[in-house]
Amino acid sequence: MNTVNKLLKSLNYDTKLKMDDWTIQHQFVSGMRKWIANIVPAELLTRSVKDAVESLVTLSQDGIFYDKFPDVIDSPNYGDNWGVSANYIEINNRAIAQMDGNECKSGLISSIKLLPAIPPSAKSWANCIILSQIFPNIYGDGYNKPVDEENSIYGIKLNTEYSKNIINYDIINKISSSEQFRAFNDLAHFHGLKTGFRTVISADQIKFVQPDGGDVGFDWNNSEHFNLFLNAHIELINMGFEAIFIDSAKHIGGYDMGNYTGVGALPSYEQMQYIIHEIRSKSGKTHLSFVGEKSTGDFVRYENLGLSTGTGFINPDDFHTVRDHAINYKYSKNYSPGIEVSNDNDTGGRSYEERLRRIHNSIFAYEFPSDKLASFMQMEDLFPLRYDTNTHHLMMSNPSYSTDGTPESHWENLFTKDDGREYNKKVAELFVHSLNL
Repeated sequence: MNTVNKLLKSLNYDTKLKMDDWTIQHQFVSGMRKWIANIVPAELLTRSVKDAVESLVTLSQDGIFYDKFPDVIDSPNYGDNWGVSANYIEINNRAIAQMDGNECKSGLISSIKLLPAIPPSAKSWANCIILSQIFPNIYGDGYNKPVDEENSIYGIKLNTEYSKNIINYDIINKISSSEQFRAFNDLAHFHGLKTGFRTVISADQIKFVQPDGGDVGFDWNNSEHFNLFLNAHIELINMGFEAIFIDSAKHIGGYDMGNYTGVGALPSYEQMQYIIHEIRSKSGKTHLSFVGEKSTGDFVRYENLGLSTGTGFINPDDFHTVRDHAINYKYSKNYSPGIEVSNDNDTGGRSYEERLRRIHNSIFAYEFPSDKLASFMQMEDLFPLRYDTNTHHLMMSNPSYSTDGTPESHWENLFTKDDGREYNKKVAELFVHSLNL
């Protein structure tokens, strides 16, 4: 049984699928590419997992309706160097998790529910979802906390289970955590998306869980810790992820440490070079994309490290600046810099018009589609958050915005309402015109 059907069965649904009329009423179409827009996320997050699967097969790009989810799903094929021109869209899967009282769980299932509203990849370049959390956060994993209490997603534990915020452990005896990840990846690939995840490399932001249950600080010079980090990432790649976003990548090997804001030692240049090489080699996948946070300046350094692209120095607000850089780097197919609509440190306050202009420049500022630079967006760039929070706040804390303790109330109140719906429609209109290029 494929993992999508196994997920459905584990949640007591049958595997027979039917056309979803609600999806048809809300779909946007660009050639054969279809997705849902002009919505607020609560409309999707309050639907069932089976509704989400039926929505995705209703949006099938090959024009075939599958009354049972296919056993074999291939990721969209854009060659080995797809990462240099992809749009990376980070979804904070913890923020959209099921907030039930003070419990936080099933963020991966919420991400599945949101997939139909993510624009699929274009003819010439891929859209890639980056999940913010995979590993447990050091403090308070599995629980939400008050809005003003820190619960950072940047501090993780290794050598233990995956995050309780993300995996549904209520059904773990029916479908394993790795199978839940595989189901997510198969559904995303079916929808025409690449997938990846964020990782951290600052030693004091990582705890190593010992076999006796005690935690010790991570040490890059400890071979057991080093190999654990490497193997944990290979395992995730083998579950279907194809991209890794590396936090603090600019500073690997002690580079530009005057601007380093992480906590603790970083791997040496040679260690990270080895990790990237080994992930490619041991997974047997030559097409992986490694993305570096702020890996700008010495592009040869980052290309030789094994990165595909990095969040860039390019002014995203000026169309002609982006276009000129796209032309300048058109032959740099192993590594080229990208542009940011926003990043994980975004503290809000940017107008809808500015966000739309940056998205426009990300997907249209080039001479030919093959010249396109990579771009980086956050969940908020597609689905605006409520006005008293922002992307970075939700990376540093894990509040529930429920007014009655229910998940439905949290999902309704996490995002803006009517103006968010209109903004989401405008984003979709931009993608409509770009996906057939």
